[in-house]
Amino acid sequence: MVLVSEKAWTERAGKAIVLVRVLVGWVFLSEGVQKFLFPEALGVGRFVKIGIPWPQVMAPFVGIVEIVCGTLLLLGFLTRLATVPLLIDIAVALYSTKIVLFAKNGFWGTLHEARTDVSMLLGLIFLSLVGGGTLALDAWLTSRRLQCHA
Repeated sequence: MVLVSEKAWTERAGKAIVLVRVLVGWVFLSEGVQKFLFPEALGVGRFVKIGIPWPQVMAPFVGIVEIVCGTLLLLGFLTRLATVPLLIDIAVALYSTKIVLFAKNGFWGTLHEARTDVSMLLGLIFLSLVGGGTLALDAWLTSRRLQCHA
C-alpha cells in the first residue's frame, strides 16, 4: 500500500476540482444557451408555464446569468463569486419546478425529477467553499500577482 503525502494529496485534490467546475459550469452554460435557442420550451414559454413573474424579462436575464456564470466556472475565474447568482438560480428552480410539484409527483417522483438540480446545488456549494482549485484562472492570476510582488 502506497501512502500519499498530505502535500501530494492536496495538489491532486486542487487539480481534481476542475472536474466539478466543468460539470457544473457546462450544465449552466448549456442551459442558459438553450433558453435562447428554445424559448417556448425552456425560456419565456417555460417561465410563463411555471408562473415566474415577468417571464419576458426574467427568462433572458436568467439565461444570461447562466451563460456568464457558467463560463466563469469553466474558466475558474471569479469562481466563488460566480456561484452566488447560480445558487439563487438553482434555489428558485428547485422551488418553482420541483417542490411545488411534490404533492403531484410524490416523494420518489420528486427525487427523480430533482436529481440534476440537487447535483448542481451541491456542486455550487462545494465550489463556493473550496474555490476553483489549482487549475483555475483564479489560481494562475494569484500566483502571477504573488510573483510580481516578490
